[in-house]
Amino acid sequence: MAIITRATLRCPRCGKPQQAEMPVDACQFFYECRECHEVLRPKPGDCCVFCSYADVRCPPKQAGST
Repeated sequence: MAIITRATLRCPRCGKPQQAEMPVDACQFFYECRECHEVLRPKPGDCCVFCSYADVRCPPKQAGST
């Protein structure tokens, strides 16, 4: 299975979707929305902002390493 490294995040504050490149070897804990500048943090129980707000889980989750 190929690891997907590009995801679409949707800001919970302004609702704007934005394309982002995911790190392949780590989880990303913070992400600043380009529209409203809200700093996104993972929801409780999620390892990173991509698992909380993106259309694709982070690469470590896709690979089964977290």
